[in-house]
Amino acid sequence: MTWSYPADPSITSLPALARSRMQDGGKVFIRNGDGRSFSFDETWALAGRLAGALRAHGVGKGDRVAVQVDKSPEAVILFLACARAGAIFLPLNTAYTLNEVDYFVGDAEPRAIVAAPAKASDLAELGARHKVAATLSLGTTGDGTLMEAAAAQDEDFADAPTDWDDLVAILYTSGTTGRSKGAMLTHGNLASNALALIETWRFTERDVLIHALPVYHTHGLFTATDTLLLSGGTMLFRAKFDADEVMRLMPEATTMMGVPTFYTRLLQHPGLTREATAHMRVFISGSAPLLAETHREFEARTGHRIIERYGMTETNMNTSNPYDGDRIAGTVGLPLPGVALRIADPDTGKVLQQGEIGMIELKGPNVFRGYWRMPEKTASEFRADGYFITGDLGRIEPNGYVSIVGRGKDLVITGGFNVYPKEVETEIDAISGVVESAVIGLPHADFGEGVTAVVVARPGTVDEAAVLAALDGRLAKFKLPKRVLFVDDLPRNAMGKVQKNLLRERFNALYR
Repeated sequence: MTWSYPADPSITSLPALARSRMQDGGKVFIRNGDGRSFSFDETWALAGRLAGALRAHGVGKGDRVAVQVDKSPEAVILFLACARAGAIFLPLNTAYTLNEVDYFVGDAEPRAIVAAPAKASDLAELGARHKVAATLSLGTTGDGTLMEAAAAQDEDFADAPTDWDDLVAILYTSGTTGRSKGAMLTHGNLASNALALIETWRFTERDVLIHALPVYHTHGLFTATDTLLLSGGTMLFRAKFDADEVMRLMPEATTMMGVPTFYTRLLQHPGLTREATAHMRVFISGSAPLLAETHREFEARTGHRIIERYGMTETNMNTSNPYDGDRIAGTVGLPLPGVALRIADPDTGKVLQQGEIGMIELKGPNVFRGYWRMPEKTASEFRADGYFITGDLGRIEPNGYVSIVGRGKDLVITGGFNVYPKEVETEIDAISGVVESAVIGLPHADFGEGVTAVVVARPGTVDEAAVLAALDGRLAKFKLPKRVLFVDDLPRNAMGKVQKNLLRERFNALYR
């Protein structure tokens, strides 16, 4: 599939596309954990009332709406409302402190803030300092001042005139180095990606998805929600992942999207069997690398090979292991329909040959428009021919599958040699007793950077000497860790990605 605009010229937005594809308005779209359900018709009607409430509070086309609320059906429907109003949805991690939110509000200059009731007072004060027109609240049970305002509005909202290239969301990157950047996403970015995923993963109106992901991140907000919205499927909404609850829901479901942690926790559940998962159509994992061991163990327990895919905030999804065909542990599969992917020399931009490690670069309708109010940064992240420089290092295997080696900033340069952490981590993770590992570079007087392994191991199974002995002969000498450190857990962000910057900060003085 190559993304092309719908033939109907009146369909120029994600909501309009969703409305045109709706087959059964009475069918349940979201079934929440508290027993509340929203059909497609009810979702559309509430989105209309919420859009009306936003407009009544001065939100117009192109205005930003900052949203820091707990997960609920209304929170997702609020995104649809913003899209219908022509506004730009700005979801914020619920873990962000007031100081962090202050930066995002100052940078994005939203017209309105929607806050969890418990934070509404503090965010109203913050908003007042930044001259935000309105601060409204939204709770998890349909409560809050936004819902009160919506109740006074008509559901027959006239959508704002919108073009596929108009912004619909700004998602801030994690900001592990330097200033957080706001990735600008358009209606066309999200619509094209959802349609590509529907085709690739074979979603239909018969699908029922277990949704235990947060909705301030592209995985839960766009990958999961938009795919089900445009395919006509149903989502079983849960505020967070709980293995017992997921196993209880599984007989009603056909699909699940999750992060690797979901699958490692399910593997610890005695109820995870072939019989319990026999009716499931597909399990999908992303947002962080899935260990090959987890992939193999899950297949042995259930008979299902997890589909691993590769995406990022700026592009949504880029590649996926195939629905039909080999799902190979340790790879992220093939480019999605309409997505072009190449490997290039990070410094020169020269396109590299198959099998060579370099920078992953992407081009397609899913690729964002740039970084909010950062024209120079945006220009530096795109090649002259329009390819986006992802910052991820990888290679294309002989079978065409893409393997991720690591982040460019995580590359370790020791004694003039490049060491790709993923290669060392794969060997360490295969050692008996090791649960997982993270390889980082730390300042070293002799080598510039010292290769350092941070390991989580089962108690009493392995020590530093044992790890180094197991690696001897399996890796070139320059790739071997100078030290192996043990921790109880690796620090992760909300989506399960290991925060290597925190490890570098923690152990920065190790070789000094």
